[in-house]
Amino acid sequence: MTYTEEWVIARARNAYEHGRASFSVRPEQTALLVIDMQDEFVRPGWSPYWVPAATRIAPRLRQLVEVCRAASVPVIWTIFDDTHLGLDRPHALRFLPHADTDWRRPGPVEVWAPMGHRPDEALIRKPSYGAFYDTPLDTMLRNLARDTVIVTGTLTNYCCGTTARQAYERGYKVVVGSDVTATDDESRQEPELAVLRKGFALVLSAEEIANRLITVTPAPEDGDRANVA
Repeated sequence: MTYTEEWVIARARNAYEHGRASFSVRPEQTALLVIDMQDEFVRPGWSPYWVPAATRIAPRLRQLVEVCRAASVPVIWTIFDDTHLGLDRPHALRFLPHADTDWRRPGPVEVWAPMGHRPDEALIRKPSYGAFYDTPLDTMLRNLARDTVIVTGTLTNYCCGTTARQAYERGYKVVVGSDVTATDDESRQEPELAVLRKGFALVLSAEEIANRLITVTPAPEDGDRANVA
């Protein structure tokens, strides 16, 4: 067979738009990651880093948190914080447009209160975009015997997308919530989901995730893997 330019482009486009990874999502193997749903991103009008779309998805994400709790799926929260006097943060951040404001947090970083973070749920204070960068997340997941992570929160194309890629590179099965992630320019949402869908993750709505967690299915056969083509 000769692979024409039209054929390979059509194949790629179909994977970006409609591709589905083939692994199952089993509650006893899964953890929910709630990424950076903190005051400065979610509390309306509170900071120049407010993500209005994150405020809008918050009720739906809170519902998914409750589904996971009911299914005994651990909920792990992260916040983007000023850890170790900033000495553990990537040095180049200060030179990027993302840091073009003098606004500073007036106090300790916390999960936005309406999200309902509980004291018995782990909270990771991370120094950069990805939740695996210089944090104990990988150790925590392995101690919990979890090989699948559901990535939710904000920003889709920064902290969520980076975390999804880091999880994939560490051998985890990755699920990304299409309507429980949010970014600061909503025109960037679907392009990021498209890349994740094709090469890194199973992209599902919150309803689809919940249905998979509460529906008991037979254990997957050996060789269960993501279809990344």
